[in-house]
Amino acid sequence: MAAMMGISALRSHHPLPLSTARPATALPRATSPTSHQPSSLTLLRCRCRCRRSLPHSCCSSSPRASLSPGAPDSAAFMALAPNNAALRHRLIAPNSTAGSGDAAATGGLPSVVGIAHLAVSLGIVLATDKYLKQAFVAASIKFPSALFGMFCIFSVLLVLDTVAPALAKAFMDFFEPATLFIQRWLPLFYVPSLVVLPLAVRDVPAASGLKICLITFGGWFASLAVAGYTALTVRKIVKTELIAAEPMGKPSAFATLEFWAWGAVFVASFATAFVNPTALGTTARTCLPFMLASTVLGYMVGSGLPSGIKKLLHPIICCALSANLSAVAYGYLSGSGIDAALGDYLTKVPSNPGAGDVLMGFLGSVILSFAFSMFKQRKLVKRHAAEIFTSIAIASTFSLYSTAILGRLIGLEPTLTISILPRCITVALALSIVSFFEGANTSLTAAVVVLTGLIGANFVQAAMDKLGLNDPIARGIGTASSAHGLGTAALSAKEPEALPFCAIAYALTGIFGSLICSSPAVRQSLVFIAG
Repeated sequence: MAAMMGISALRSHHPLPLSTARPATALPRATSPTSHQPSSLTLLRCRCRCRRSLPHSCCSSSPRASLSPGAPDSAAFMALAPNNAALRHRLIAPNSTAGSGDAAATGGLPSVVGIAHLAVSLGIVLATDKYLKQAFVAASIKFPSALFGMFCIFSVLLVLDTVAPALAKAFMDFFEPATLFIQRWLPLFYVPSLVVLPLAVRDVPAASGLKICLITFGGWFASLAVAGYTALTVRKIVKTELIAAEPMGKPSAFATLEFWAWGAVFVASFATAFVNPTALGTTARTCLPFMLASTVLGYMVGSGLPSGIKKLLHPIICCALSANLSAVAYGYLSGSGIDAALGDYLTKVPSNPGAGDVLMGFLGSVILSFAFSMFKQRKLVKRHAAEIFTSIAIASTFSLYSTAILGRLIGLEPTLTISILPRCITVALALSIVSFFEGANTSLTAAVVVLTGLIGANFVQAAMDKLGLNDPIARGIGTASSAHGLGTAALSAKEPEALPFCAIAYALTGIFGSLICSSPAVRQSLVFIAG
């Protein structure tokens, strides 16, 4: 599955365009349109290209090479070397990062070496997560194993960066195909619990469901306000100037070939399962290919919808609906029923996995990938440590305890309240957190986390505008602390200057929540409050 999903993932090894990665408007800008001296902002933007030995107009005092303030344009560089095709290709094509192969020269398809690089790097990440889980289970350690692995990787990178920076960069480059793959397909790993939600909420009374929705929406808004205003308050105290962040990789769009390939897998495997439901040994294994294909196709279709439709039909909803429709169709045609089809989608049995089990198997690797994103933005974390860590600590603690208090006040059943405690934390760590508590409904946990993210993805920008959260740091931290990855993805599309802070807060919110919930005293207090 990883090999097929990675067919065009390697095309994405390039940073966001410099014109979109602009810092906050509070940064100093050159004001004289006739000045040929590069501004400090232009020099900051130029630094990344200069490190790759690419000439850039801001490094020259030539009138022909000068750019308008705050708007670097690659056309100016093209004018300096109109006949140099190699340099033009290097500027426009993706970075020459490890594993990119000759994707640009082959119409967007990676080379065999590139595919092998992706398979090896991703395989190492998945194997690391698997063996850490086994080790923690054998040692009866309840602390999230992937979180421990993330800390180890981050520590190794810091040590390497101190003693051998070139080695640290090579380490990052080697695992870049894996991290970009995870980033590109991240929403898919959230979907399985949403697909089987009809089974999870069957025993939840309608009144309790309404209370959960009320806590989810009200809690999201409250967490956003707490995180955002905390960041603004600390910003006013420390008065640290905002500087340009390191460019962040951007996954590529989906290719037509990918769509047709997954479509062929769906048709062929659906027909096979219909003719012989146990062709691969069990019904779950036989249904796995077409259920996986339907989930992926739903995500591709949802991602390609116009922005106006996405506000009502988010790609992750489209993804879940596609998988549910496939389950309904197969259950009806085969006579097994929808419940059996959904049961085969997510079995939670390692020896008999379904499509959902395969997708959720990547959740641990998502946590491990946080180490690479945090290391890349380590300078930003260090510079704005006061704003970041204070806001995340307060917002994470508030989210957990406010959920317990609200559940107690409106009379929600204690087990259901415990199940939705980590509503603002990414699914991978939210499931680890509720595993600390007895009787929690993990499917409900995942569904509420996804619902929180969907609320944030649709309303976070309008809410922050109303609250007066205009600072990029406050907007980034507020979004990620209240709506984790889905809110981050929605904000980053229109506000790239807030993206680094979203990425940092997205990881640290889950990390801090896991750390405090690993304390028996905190768990006991939450259980006591919930009733």
